[in-house]
Amino acid sequence: MGFVRFDTEGAVGIVTIDRPKALNALNSEVLAELDACFDSIDTNTIRAVILTGEGDKSFVAGADIGEMSKLSPAEGEAFGKKGNDVFRKIETFPVPVIAAVNGFALGGGCEIAMSCDIRICSDNAMFGQPEVGLGITPGFGGTQRLARIVGVGMAKQLIYTAKTIKAEEDIEAVDFEGNKLCVVYKNTSEKFNHTLYIYSKTGDVILKKEFLGDFSNLDMQKGYIYLTKDDKAIIMNTAGVIKYSGSLDSNIHKIVKRGLLSGFTILGDNDFRGIVLK
Repeated sequence: MGFVRFDTEGAVGIVTIDRPKALNALNSEVLAELDACFDSIDTNTIRAVILTGEGDKSFVAGADIGEMSKLSPAEGEAFGKKGNDVFRKIETFPVPVIAAVNGFALGGGCEIAMSCDIRICSDNAMFGQPEVGLGITPGFGGTQRLARIVGVGMAKQLIYTAKTIKAEEDIEAVDFEGNKLCVVYKNTSEKFNHTLYIYSKTGDVILKKEFLGDFSNLDMQKGYIYLTKDDKAIIMNTAGVIKYSGSLDSNIHKIVKRGLLSGFTILGDNDFRGIVLK
């Protein structure tokens, strides 16, 4: 196969899209080779598959725009169907498929990553659906899978705005409680260095809160958000009101809400103590 390589390490199969000069972009030949490659995998001996792209710049930069620009409407429809068929084959593959995302995962690259069971990314990974910049919509199932993975609200934001998300630079911490997801992004404005979002289970934004501070741990529980590092803590309720920001005089392992209206238990290195906020 010219653009798709298959290797094994024990019971793990490694499928590599090997077109680095084109940033591993998906053309008809790559899709056909991916299709044939997955058909050839013996799942009696291969119990998991890793899908990746050659090099460290790009996992898959998307569909090959050079090829797509020359297609007739009928050929374009056939190309989209071929991509959807291959991605569906990956999605329903009888053993787990893990996307090892290195660099760009844009357009079709983001869509093929979403077809995998698990996505593990390098520090330089970048995800996005930038097709709107070309006047088109995601054509390899992205409008469906993205909403299922990140929620309807976030999917609309990514698709409508062509926004990209960088693994290392943008997302700093993630936690969830019940049907709510809390994500802290890096903020590069002059006044703040973090932006906290709370999303509903459908991906709608419940809260957006910019704040200034330093933290290494995020914990959301019982209507409160705790951002801690060493002896410092930011305590915020899920309405975005910061109830406390400062030092608690000893290393903090966990903060737990007590029954009192503003009471909390601080678990430290060797002890625990209660505090009540004014």
